[in-house]
Amino acid sequence: MLDDPSADPERIINVTLDERSVVRRSPEIEHERQVAIFDLLEGNQFSLDGDLQGPYDLFLSIEENRLLFDVRDESGITLTVIPLPLTPFRRIIKDYFKVCESYFEAIKRGSNAQIEALDQGRRGLHVEGSELLKGRLEGTVALDLDTARRLFTLICVLHIRA
Repeated sequence: MLDDPSADPERIINVTLDERSVVRRSPEIEHERQVAIFDLLEGNQFSLDGDLQGPYDLFLSIEENRLLFDVRDESGITLTVIPLPLTPFRRIIKDYFKVCESYFEAIKRGSNAQIEALDQGRRGLHVEGSELLKGRLEGTVALDLDTARRLFTLICVLHIRA
């Protein structure tokens, strides 16, 4: 086991989100994006199955109802593009956004019990989405649950269309 996680070559060293489809974001969503990217780059476990060695530069986009993981080497050359259908994620993302919206409103006006209940629901949906992502990438990408959680947050941010 390595003492310094950043010394492990099987990790993501840069993340770029395709911003073409995003019109605007609330300050809360922008904060979530920034935190997810920071936390992801601070520590992640991500490795492509096969001979494609890291570290990796990841470009995430949504095209034609598919999530695309464009995994590149350090020089920017695409190693592989992994397409995932968005349909399995739609319900979780929709529910996650509804709960997040309620959570942020409750922070402004709600009771502590309401805030805690919504936070628990938000976390539960986030874990569900992360596990789904991890399962969908199985056999192509090996990653831990924390990495999947941070990537799920970024997928949600990409999903915002308004």
